[in-house]
Amino acid sequence: MRNYWALLPAIAICVGLILLYAVPTLVNPQWTSSLLGLFKQLPGSEETGEPEQLTGQQVRARRMLAGALVIGALALVGFNVQLNREANGCYQAAKAWGAIDGKEKDADPCVDKIFGAFMNDGGGKADEKTQQPVLRYQVVQGKRPKYLKFVQNRPKYDEANLLIGLGFNCFSDLVVTESDDKITAVIDETEPCPPDAQIELIPVKLKKPLGDRPIVTVDDKPLNRINPDMDSWGKVLKKLVTGG
Repeated sequence: MRNYWALLPAIAICVGLILLYAVPTLVNPQWTSSLLGLFKQLPGSEETGEPEQLTGQQVRARRMLAGALVIGALALVGFNVQLNREANGCYQAAKAWGAIDGKEKDADPCVDKIFGAFMNDGGGKADEKTQQPVLRYQVVQGKRPKYLKFVQNRPKYDEANLLIGLGFNCFSDLVVTESDDKITAVIDETEPCPPDAQIELIPVKLKKPLGDRPIVTVDDKPLNRINPDMDSWGKVLKKLVTGG
C-alpha cells in the first residue's frame, strides 16, 4: 500500500498527548488537576500545597473538555485516513488502467495521475491505415466507482456507459464505433502508445444499452474489463496501522 499519510508522526504525537490527558480526566478529573498546575497556578491549600477538591461543576466541565478533545483526536485521525484513502484509491485506479510510476505524478495522484478527458469522447472515424489496440474498459452504468469523485474533471455517472482509460499521449486518438453485434474501440495511430504515468478517462455514451454485445479492439480481440475502486475505511485504517 502506498502511504500518503506524511504527517503520521506528528499526528501520532498529538493524539497520544490528547489521550494522555483526556482518558484519566474522563475517569477522574481530580487525577489531572495537578497536571494543569504545570501551566497555570491552581488555587490550593497554603498549608498542604495540595490543590483543592474540584466542585461538581468543575468535574463536569473538565470531563466535557476531555470528551471534546477525544472527539477532536478521532476527527483528526479520520480526516487523515480519508486523505490517504482518496490518494491511494486514485493511485490504484491509475495503475489498473496501466499507468506507470512517476514521482511527480504519484505525489498527488487524484490531480496528476488520473483525470477525466477534456476533449475526446471516442467519436469520429479511424483514418490511419493501421490502428493500435485498446486494452481495458470499465462499465459505469449500474456501478458507480467511488474513485471518480476525487479525480479532476471526473466523468459524470449519468453521461457515460463505459470508461476507457488511455495514456495522456494517446487519449485524443481513441475511436469507438457501435454496431448491433459489438462495440469496437481502437487508437487511431500507426505506432504503439508509449508507457505513460498519466491516464485520461474517456467517457463513452452508447446509443443503446450494452447488453450482451462484446467490446473488442484491433482484430476483434476482446478488451479486459476492470473494476478498480477505493478501499473501505476499515481496510485503509488496517493498512496504515500495520504498514501493509
